[in-house]
Amino acid sequence: MKKLVAVGTFTVVAFASLCAVAGAVDGVWLKGTTDKDPLSYRAGEEAVFTVEPVDVDGVVPEGQYMYKWERSDDYGNFQNGTVPFDGKPFVYRTTLDKPGFVRLYVNIIGPDGQVVRRRFNGDATTPEGRAAMNKFEKPGKFIFFDGGAGFDVDSLAAPEEPADFDEFWKKQFARLDKVPIKCDRVAMETKNSNVRMWAVRIDCAGLRPVTGYLTIPIAVDEGKTFPCILETHGYNADSCTHSLPAWVPNDMIFLTINAHGLKLKEFGATEADTKALRWEIRSHDNTYAFDRAQNKDPEVAYFNGMVLRVKRALQYLKTVEGWNGKDLYASGGSQGGLQTIWAAACGEGVTFARSSITWCCDMRMNDPRREKKAATGNWYIPWVEGLGYYDAVTWAKRIPSTCRVEIPRAGLGDYTCPPMGLAKLYNAITAPKKIVWVQGSEHGYVPPEYEGRDFTRSTMDDGR
Repeated sequence: MKKLVAVGTFTVVAFASLCAVAGAVDGVWLKGTTDKDPLSYRAGEEAVFTVEPVDVDGVVPEGQYMYKWERSDDYGNFQNGTVPFDGKPFVYRTTLDKPGFVRLYVNIIGPDGQVVRRRFNGDATTPEGRAAMNKFEKPGKFIFFDGGAGFDVDSLAAPEEPADFDEFWKKQFARLDKVPIKCDRVAMETKNSNVRMWAVRIDCAGLRPVTGYLTIPIAVDEGKTFPCILETHGYNADSCTHSLPAWVPNDMIFLTINAHGLKLKEFGATEADTKALRWEIRSHDNTYAFDRAQNKDPEVAYFNGMVLRVKRALQYLKTVEGWNGKDLYASGGSQGGLQTIWAAACGEGVTFARSSITWCCDMRMNDPRREKKAATGNWYIPWVEGLGYYDAVTWAKRIPSTCRVEIPRAGLGDYTCPPMGLAKLYNAITAPKKIVWVQGSEHGYVPPEYEGRDFTRSTMDDGR
């Protein structure tokens, strides 16, 4: 027998329970799909979600577990509820009457009313068992689906930009022009016999230099030339550390820079230096870049120095012996994705930009003057007008056609970098571009691969 449960104007279909065995939900994860491409709905059209439990071990005890669901959208609307969970799919129908995204979050609650977590039931006393346990727990212990559907997403336009945006950045870059490109290097040992590595400190406008690690293929000694690639980092709060790169390419000149221009240990940094920097980058007891008072003035906003360091790093790469003179790449995720968009648009001739789960796309979505709060997470900078000079969407409009742009992951459940912002970012790019939307993906979580998880949009000639 199946039971139809009506919730407001939305319909939930749940299925009758069977008999039970213990531990049936210990290894479950939730796979979510929509009845068609989740980016293809029109405003007012019905979207049908099916959330399917995977790896149910046996029969779920009748009446003991519930699906708990929450539905929100980009216009501040919210509904929630529960329906019985018996190991069968949960079907949810909804719509949105204007361009934007609906978010559906589903998890499982147990007989005690608490959210159920995954549990490893294997033997962890052996090396093989421990490896199996680590693999089991790697995605996290929560059982959930966090995904969405977009409506008329191709019509989502870039936010209003400051009238003097270009004049402002002309002035900022003039500050950089007054500082000669000078780099100090400290040679380092590396296990990769195909490259040489240095710690680097590059002079820059602003409070701090560019710092990071540079590798150059030894084949440069034979006269060979290579592309250059700049790697930028995600938000690391107050850790103020820069570890050696875990991997470096053999066929590229590679520069990885931290977001702060922090003093590296190879240049004599001590723990006292690190502690001092942690205090220096905070403002009014906010972690860096989150102080509304500081961000009101775009010339003192924390992102100002970060933009200048990105541009200077690119300028330096173009002076490195062994560059082929044509291929200049930038890559990063989250905050690194934001810096990658800056890199592509800052006028230094970047030819390929790979910006994953890009942060700070349409920061106006968190404007406190909005009638209803947009669907953003807790890691979203409170809007003030000065942030308009740093918004990734505004920068994206200025990426030249000579630069290919790839967004390899845009999570439909990522509300650190909300889908609406990513859609506006993609729409704003006029250069050859590609984006991969991932159903069920949060900022730090990607579900196992399944049919109906990934959806690609591309204007690149080769479709890549």
